[in-house]
Amino acid sequence: MFEDRSARYTGSQELAFAGMRILFGVIWLINTILEANSHYIANFVTSIAKRVKGQPHVVQVFLHGVIHVVTVLGPRHVAIGTVVLDGLLAVSLITGFVVRPMARLGIVYSLALWATVGGLGGPYQPGATDPGTAIVYALVFLAVLSVPSEQRLAIGPKPQPVVGTNRIEVIRILFGLLWAFDAFWKWQPAFFEHSLPYLQQAEVGQPAWITAYIGLFIAAINFVGPIVFGIFAAVIETILAASLLLKRWQAWFLPIGFLYSFGIWTTAEGWGGPYLPGSTANRGDMLGTTNIYMVVYLYLMIAYLFERRRRKRESL
Repeated sequence: MFEDRSARYTGSQELAFAGMRILFGVIWLINTILEANSHYIANFVTSIAKRVKGQPHVVQVFLHGVIHVVTVLGPRHVAIGTVVLDGLLAVSLITGFVVRPMARLGIVYSLALWATVGGLGGPYQPGATDPGTAIVYALVFLAVLSVPSEQRLAIGPKPQPVVGTNRIEVIRILFGLLWAFDAFWKWQPAFFEHSLPYLQQAEVGQPAWITAYIGLFIAAINFVGPIVFGIFAAVIETILAASLLLKRWQAWFLPIGFLYSFGIWTTAEGWGGPYLPGSTANRGDMLGTTNIYMVVYLYLMIAYLFERRRRKRESL
């Protein structure tokens, strides 16, 4: 499936990936600042309990068990612990200090958040499609491990640089599977029926300019019809998934996927808001979902551009 490539990354590639590491660190820093709020700490258990309703029985049992463990440990202590850990992850990503072990911890931590506060991405009510937020954060941490992001713009000792580019291919496949999961739900009749209400919900509690911005898209959808819009979304996400899984048409669909993700984040996710006291995103977990899809696309676009440049040099 993967080509055998043993060449080291170039210095410009290392610098580009270091920039992506820092960008991801800034996102974590913003998340940490929003979490360092008394409302977030006081309502930590409530944020998990909100995920219980509408879930399958086995997930409800699991989440009730999580709530029990958090209650025994002390919700305040656990909440403060998440804020501290988020801060450490942000500092490590921004500075590059011990970033590889911290990225491994970030994968485990993100998956734990996805399974608890994120409710395994559910409940998958009619019209809901995405697999949850924190699982995408775990994918970016895996990308940090898969490229030489700590060789430049970093403090502390430098480990042996990553050799070869096969690892970024794993990111591409996993990312394609996430899009395929989302596309599957987009093809369900429930999405065609609920796509417009999801945009309308995103307006609630938002500043006037965001409400006006989302309103433009609502007007456009009303003009073409929700069914036409639903089919458009399902088709484009299917193509995005196929492009990633088959490694085809990347020159077109990596940037298209980036722009499409931006469109979803700024409309259906309301720019990640509303940012109410104690909330760190539109669903109370992080800074949104598809903005992190944009980060993954940036990683893949960097890898694609340098791979194309390498092949061009070899052909001369």
